Amino acid sequence: MHTAPAPRLAARKTPRKAALASFLGSTLEYYDFFIYGTAAALVFPHLFFPSADPALGLVAAFATFGVAYVARPVGGLVMGHFGDKLGRKKILLLTLGIMGLASLGIGFLPSYEQVGMWAPILLVAGRLAQGFSAGAESAGASTLTLEHSPEGKRGFYTSFVMTGYASGMVLATLVFIPVTALPQEAMMSWGWRIPFWLSIVVLGIAYWVRTHLDETPVFEEAQEKHQVAPMPVKEVLKFQGPDVLRVVGMSVMSVMQTIFTVFGLAYATSTAGFDRASILTVNAVAIGLSMFAMPLAARLSDRIGRRPVLLTAAIGCSVTIFLYFLALSSGNIVLVFLAAFLNMTVLYSGFNGIWPSFFAEQFAAPVRYTGMAMGNQLGLVVAGFGPMIAGLLLAPGVTGWVPVAVFATVCMLIAAASVYFSRETYRTPIEELGAPYLAGTARRRELLAQEELIAQQQPARSALQLP
Repeated sequence: MHTAPAPRLAARKTPRKAALASFLGSTLEYYDFFIYGTAAALVFPHLFFPSADPALGLVAAFATFGVAYVARPVGGLVMGHFGDKLGRKKILLLTLGIMGLASLGIGFLPSYEQVGMWAPILLVAGRLAQGFSAGAESAGASTLTLEHSPEGKRGFYTSFVMTGYASGMVLATLVFIPVTALPQEAMMSWGWRIPFWLSIVVLGIAYWVRTHLDETPVFEEAQEKHQVAPMPVKEVLKFQGPDVLRVVGMSVMSVMQTIFTVFGLAYATSTAGFDRASILTVNAVAIGLSMFAMPLAARLSDRIGRRPVLLTAAIGCSVTIFLYFLALSSGNIVLVFLAAFLNMTVLYSGFNGIWPSFFAEQFAAPVRYTGMAMGNQLGLVVAGFGPMIAGLLLAPGVTGWVPVAVFATVCMLIAAASVYFSRETYRTPIEELGAPYLAGTARRRELLAQEELIAQQQPARSALQLP
């Protein structure tokens, strides 16, 4: 049965402001993440992991890229706990500050030649801080935007969380294109630092917008009714453990993104023979166009459901990743762009534009931030190490990329199975989301009430039995 939201609750919702705040916050988070990924593919192997074997240096750099994905579940758990207890807005302001300062610090790091082993140690420390922040950002921004969105349009408004991903990717790529055009010595000494320094500009804008955003009405109402979960992690695992596992499985699909953007860039420039500027431009255009495709996919999911669009994206991506690597092997930049457009712009957008709403909709409000962050970030650990795994799977020869494509396809099938067994939520009122939690806590309250009643009746019975 559909129940309309209370007028007071609906009146305090500001979906456009929430979507803008999430868009800008995600832009910063993914700008910083992508400049690191680009630098890991092009610069860090030489500056922080010098080796007689260039392939070993590249794998080591990719490992530091993956380290952030180990820190993401920790950030998601810690910040998700406080986001469900103290509010979404406060925690999202904190995550912005951590990410911005970590990225700025990486831009000032000395190289291995200057300080030896301290260089990679400091790089990993900065990357861990980035991962901790990013682990809380996507779940928090999705939760905040979803809870500000009107019924029937939750998918559309929440899609702007990942539109920020595309914006951050485009900004990172556009900033790196002139950097890669610098003379090699200039790029390696100071040029690569500029993209990291520029993150402070995005941080300032995003922070200002978020300070002017209200807390979500759903969370404020939970506070007023004393329904805030005392231990969100314990509660979500008790009542919605299977939902957490399904979100883990669906999140594995992000392997497609990291293989395309990070490993694909390294493969195209080091093995397939493309120049860096050409591939960076293809990536920027393909992912930039997804800024338009993701809201369209999300709007479609508001009409026909989340699951059909997600399943189409998973199956389509598992096929087109083979086309993308075939195009890279052909040496034809036009074919590379067409394959990238089909894989990233059209199909992957069907996943990327919808998961922020779908994952958040699996959980009830008192544990939404924690449940989504826990499941999403644990699944993303595989995605973080995707480029490193791909580098280890890469075989010699023209078709050496096939094991990499097979690895990506397996991840897509895991994600598709997880989507298939998840609840469809696009028509479920926000008050009724997270049915297992709502049913479990209602039953617990009922049992407590019965125990209290029995306890109150016990003295009366004892009195009646007195002689």
